Amino acid sequence: MRHKSNIRQSTAVSALLLAALFLLPLAVIVPFRTVLSNKKAEPEKPLKPEARAPFESGALDKDVVLRVLDGGEVLEMDLGTYLVGVVRAEMPASFELEALKAQACAARTYTLYKLYYGSNHGETADICTDSTCCQAYIGEEQAFANWGGDADIYEQKIEQAVVGTDGQAILYEGAPILAVFHSSSAGLTRAAGEVWLNDMPYLQPVSSPEPGDAIPNYYSRVDFTAEDFQSKFQAAYPEADFSGGISSWITDAESDEAGSVRTVRVGGVAVKGTQLRSVLGLRSACFTWETQDNTVSFFVTGFGHGVGLSQYGANQMAAEGADFREILTHYYTGVTVGPAA
Repeated sequence: MRHKSNIRQSTAVSALLLAALFLLPLAVIVPFRTVLSNKKAEPEKPLKPEARAPFESGALDKDVVLRVLDGGEVLEMDLGTYLVGVVRAEMPASFELEALKAQACAARTYTLYKLYYGSNHGETADICTDSTCCQAYIGEEQAFANWGGDADIYEQKIEQAVVGTDGQAILYEGAPILAVFHSSSAGLTRAAGEVWLNDMPYLQPVSSPEPGDAIPNYYSRVDFTAEDFQSKFQAAYPEADFSGGISSWITDAESDEAGSVRTVRVGGVAVKGTQLRSVLGLRSACFTWETQDNTVSFFVTGFGHGVGLSQYGANQMAAEGADFREILTHYYTGVTVGPAA
């Protein structure tokens, strides 16, 4: 009996050792597999600008050489290269391709208009990179830093928008137009004469499908204390009289068909809505206001002067299937799109 018991014990021990021999590798491998499966894949890094193939302008844009004033330096580049920098700066690269094409065509047309009718820089340069004077511009290195992991995709889209509209301009009676644009309107764009001194037949009010709830800061509010409001306005219009109660300071507002303030009287001084917008730093001239206690509050819709192409409206049209030509002939009245003569 003892002999059989020893055999049984020996058999049991052998079985345990054999099981351990097979199970031990699994005990090591399974947790290791779990660690591997839970490890996140490293995000693909965008190529650095110097690692990408240099941009090649289309045949028509390549033939136009510009002198671009960038700060205190005048850079020479072809039109296509310049336009890539403008579109990078002026429109979100996440927008629909056809909207980016519309922006590229508008920027090209604005540049050609400057070449046709003279720039603000005389013999020094054809155009500059200051958005308050000409058009904004961002170089490739800065754009890649701004875009991060989406840089390669965004740069490719913008280059495609520029090359895909090579040489195409917005024309009125055969000549390039002053193709101004803005971020977003209040559902209707404005006539040029409502904002500036001269009206233009191709810069007239048109409907604009602004997706308001999806636009950052489409609705904004700005509050001023009575003292701050007086100080800002009298710095520009020292003759203003604020001797009455705060509720009487802003009167006689007249709005245009787009809902923007055409004219308004502030402290007895008649000004354009665009002038009051500039003095107070409001996002647009489409505003209402209210006074309470010692505060003046402005409620603003949209962003920009409201004339010409609405960028967010263009993006909405593109999302609904419109191509860049449809977008441009909608926002600029009575124009055609084609190569400039």
